[in-house]
Amino acid sequence: MSRAVAPGPSGSRFLRSSGLHATIEPDAFSDGGYVLLIGGAEQSHVDLADPAHIFYEYLRRIGNVIDLAAPQGKAIKALHLGAGALTLARYIQATRPGSEQWAVELERELLDFVLQRLPLPEGTRLTSIIGDARDALGDLAPEAIFDVVVLDIFSGPEAPVHIACEEFYVEAAARLAPNGVLIVNVGDEAALTLVKSQTAAMRHVMSDVAAFAEKGMFDGRYPGNIILCGTKVPWPAEWTRDLLERGPHPAALLTGVELDRITG
Repeated sequence: MSRAVAPGPSGSRFLRSSGLHATIEPDAFSDGGYVLLIGGAEQSHVDLADPAHIFYEYLRRIGNVIDLAAPQGKAIKALHLGAGALTLARYIQATRPGSEQWAVELERELLDFVLQRLPLPEGTRLTSIIGDARDALGDLAPEAIFDVVVLDIFSGPEAPVHIACEEFYVEAAARLAPNGVLIVNVGDEAALTLVKSQTAAMRHVMSDVAAFAEKGMFDGRYPGNIILCGTKVPWPAEWTRDLLERGPHPAALLTGVELDRITG
């Protein structure tokens, strides 16, 4: 659901790859907050005053998973496939200073626009890469291994076929540290067609997979976002307890045989 943005200074940039316009507007509901819109649709929210504050529910869930990827405050290596407004990169810098991060974005104009209008927190160590997510994954140096890989480019039936496949997850898993976690945001329709296919593909590649979302999403009653998490080791039971406690609520997390509710 769209939210109002406060009137005030705004910026706009034409994105050549998509043919859409990106705009950044002040957020009417949070001090220091800004909303990135592409083609008039909300894409990201950034709180410049408090980068550790994540406004969108699905991004808050991803942030909670990242919190478990390493001891509190420890610097990590993170790869973001799909940059948006770099909300999660800002969050990692705020909660894990000194982390090394890479962000891959197909739209050169978008990344330049975001960095110009919404500067990163001081001290952020971010390498930006312009290009296709899968191509960039293969072009990274062999020693580029990450504690967290976040994929946030899926949106229903328009998901890129060369990324929404088992072969992509094989390549992504190869970039993970032994205790690393692959986090995939899947925006989908009520039937969860894309969620089902991506869950099945990840389960063929990863040692374990968990699906984390607002509880009603698993009933297939309405469209929304489900966060898929893949690990190279068995999913820690304490992560389930922790994530359900943190929310946002109401929350549900499916692993093991429970995931058969999705994949059949």
